Amino acid sequence: MMTRLHKGFSLIEVLVTIVILVIGLLGLAGLQFRALTAQMESYQRSQALVLLQDMAGRINDNRANAVNYVTTTPLGTGNTGYAGCTSGGTGSAADDECEWNNALLGAAEVDTANNNNKVGAMIGARGCILQITPAASGVPGQYLVAVAWQGLNPTTSPAVNCGNGSYGSNDALRRAVTLPLTIAILQ
Repeated sequence: MMTRLHKGFSLIEVLVTIVILVIGLLGLAGLQFRALTAQMESYQRSQALVLLQDMAGRINDNRANAVNYVTTTPLGTGNTGYAGCTSGGTGSAADDECEWNNALLGAAEVDTANNNNKVGAMIGARGCILQITPAASGVPGQYLVAVAWQGLNPTTSPAVNCGNGSYGSNDALRRAVTLPLTIAILQ
């Protein structure tokens, strides 16, 4: 008589175990997705820092013409004013901005299988160079180099206006890194 009361009990145990395993596996899948998203955000930030240091070095190398690097509109927007670098690498501000614009657009890596699309930069990369204070006699000029891009998850909007409004109505997707530069002009 006792065997009849326990019939099917092992089946319920197996079903409960399967449900617990499925919930655990779904949690692991969600964790893997979050890890991939964090990895992409980290990759984009490192790319932005490389581009930031690149332009800071260019401005520092051409410090006598630092004021010519100031941008009125963000670079990297696909504007045709910087489409071709024609001055042959002379180190002028326009040439440096042209090369930086191409890097922001992703020219460092191209997808040869897909019409040579530029894929080397961040999502929607923008670059800005702002003049904080102009150089005067004996007083160095201060500039702010900024790189902005579109993140994958919303966070707090950055304080710098570079790329503001470029990523739809949700400004919380905008990421930015900045580097202040102090340029003293030798006289």
